Amino acid sequence: MNRNTLIGLLLMGAIIMLFMYLNQPSPEELAARRQQAELAAQQASEPASEQVLTIDSVSPSERAAIIRTVKQNGTLNSSASAYTLAAPGVELEVSADSAATLTGTVTVGDTRVAVNNILTASYPDSVPVKVASEAVTMLRNAIEESARYQGFARFRNGTPEIVATLSNDVLALEFSNLGGVIANARLLDPRYTRYDSTGQVCPIAMGDDMYGFQIASADINYDTRQLYFEAVQESDSTVLMQVTPGDGAMLGIRYTLPRGNSYTVRMDLVQSNINTIIPTTVSGMQFKWTQRMARNEEGRVFESQNSAVYYMLANGDVDNLSEMSSDSEKIDEPLTWVAFKNQFFSTLLVPQQGFNRAQLQSTVLPDTTVNSLKDMEMTANMDYSSTLANPASMTFYIGPNYYPLLSDLSTEILPEKNLKLTNLIPLGWSLFRWINTWVVIPLFDFLGGFITNYGIVILLLTIFIKIILFPFTYKSYMSQAKMRVLAPEIKEINEKYPGKENAMRRQQETMALYSRAGANPMSGCLPMLLQLPILIAMFRFFPSAIELRGQAFLWAHDLSAPDYVISLPFAIPFIGNKLSLFCLLMTVVNIVYTRINLQNQPGGSQMPAMKWMMYLMPVMFLCFFNNYAAGLSYYYLLSLLITIIQTYIFRKVVNEEKVRATMKANAAKPRKKSGFMARLEEAQRKQQAMLREQQKQRGRK
Repeated sequence: MNRNTLIGLLLMGAIIMLFMYLNQPSPEELAARRQQAELAAQQASEPASEQVLTIDSVSPSERAAIIRTVKQNGTLNSSASAYTLAAPGVELEVSADSAATLTGTVTVGDTRVAVNNILTASYPDSVPVKVASEAVTMLRNAIEESARYQGFARFRNGTPEIVATLSNDVLALEFSNLGGVIANARLLDPRYTRYDSTGQVCPIAMGDDMYGFQIASADINYDTRQLYFEAVQESDSTVLMQVTPGDGAMLGIRYTLPRGNSYTVRMDLVQSNINTIIPTTVSGMQFKWTQRMARNEEGRVFESQNSAVYYMLANGDVDNLSEMSSDSEKIDEPLTWVAFKNQFFSTLLVPQQGFNRAQLQSTVLPDTTVNSLKDMEMTANMDYSSTLANPASMTFYIGPNYYPLLSDLSTEILPEKNLKLTNLIPLGWSLFRWINTWVVIPLFDFLGGFITNYGIVILLLTIFIKIILFPFTYKSYMSQAKMRVLAPEIKEINEKYPGKENAMRRQQETMALYSRAGANPMSGCLPMLLQLPILIAMFRFFPSAIELRGQAFLWAHDLSAPDYVISLPFAIPFIGNKLSLFCLLMTVVNIVYTRINLQNQPGGSQMPAMKWMMYLMPVMFLCFFNNYAAGLSYYYLLSLLITIIQTYIFRKVVNEEKVRATMKANAAKPRKKSGFMARLEEAQRKQQAMLREQQKQRGRK
């Protein structure tokens, strides 16, 4: 550091110290500061009612603005003597005469403050200073919001109540003034009652459902869910829920319920002169729909696992959110419809022009929410214009997931398009769905048209299916019989060529034996594989068949729900503390069938590990089917019993000595090798040659 730098730093420090000395507070100023600090501390320690606060007053210009806003956006009473305007916590009234007297109250908590006290800034001792200050703020906010919403402001405050009803032979609707929505939709068919006998099924219920249109301009968001509508009963099948913000403007939601047995409700967004309030530059709106899905069935777990948000894209693909867990999906392409689907009932919404895109969400509720299953949400974008008389039209379907009904619904809603609404019924993938659609459902409905007891219907359906499968079952048994006849000779081959080094030779001799005898070890598996699609199709059909809902048979009071007859004082893992009797019987019969089937298998007694696994399978089925529909367990029980009966009949009819003689006769005939056998023998020959070459190489080393 040089000499000049040091001198500069010393001069700067001297200047700073001199400045601080000249600007230090005097003793009088220090005393005043201490007094202010002590006063502030004393006020902070005093009760709130004793503190001295400054209350903002209402200026004369603000008073004039309040009167003007109430007259413009308020409602003229029946005697035309005053305008009234209500907002949350604020009730104002202005006389219609030239004096324009302003009265009313502002409620803060439990304290009501008169508007005159606010205007004059004079409050009684019963009104704390803090409450008075909040009352002024609430009044200003209410007037500001009313000015922004213009004539809609008078419809933003009210008491939710049922103001209109519509009904036909199958559906009863109740409409709420809040949001102008369907508050309750009750199914009138006496078969459609809740599991706890508390009444009819209500796919839409007050407090659980809300939907509405949201139209946003640059500075305000008009949401029909926040408005209180007035009901106009236009006819016995049509009701109009409307708001009239003034100057001839009207915004409404018109509902039309067809007479007869229709589960569809037409919903039209209608408007007139609304462009005086909503700018014509607004070109889009959102439709928001939320539902807390109610529980309707006794088997809560199974019902929840069969409930989800379904949707159809404009390209015709039908998809759904996860049924097993909470899920969400953002769809950036047009949708044709969206449905909140329950196990047996659905609330479906089909817009006339489709949704542009949507955000869907489903949240699984905990088991402690006894009477509800899931929270479902949809936010969809739609086109909008404030100059159109009917900017949006939609159709609600509120009804059962009944296949014939859903298959005919497309022509009723959108005749020019296939809505694929039967996809709401989970009948399985393509092959299984085809079996259910073209075989099982028509036969089931045909039998149900003549027989009222669905336990008998399932019995006849099972017999019919077993008749169709009889050739495959017989072929499978004959294959097992041939393998039993060949078992001694196969044992001789195994004893003649023991050890791993003779594995290839054993296989060759065994395949040669099969070829000579005309037996195929795979021929018993093929019939089983051909039966599998029908078994899976039935597995998908019974839990989805609403025809079984509420149908009693023997001890089961509802074939669509588990037939719990045994309650345990403890819970079994994967099963619970309740046992289904049909499922228990199916398990016992399945164990018996497993034993019979093992007896039919050649060498079954020599495979203890396989036997253990075969006996374990029925127990696993018990864990799996215990919470399923009783009708499904009943079907599998009948199917197993018929199969056991068929097996014993086959044993009586099929003479294994004749089978042996036939196989010997086949062995004596010259047989042309099949392509498969020729390729198999060629592969074995090459493998054996390769092994011999490897052995030679080892010998040379």
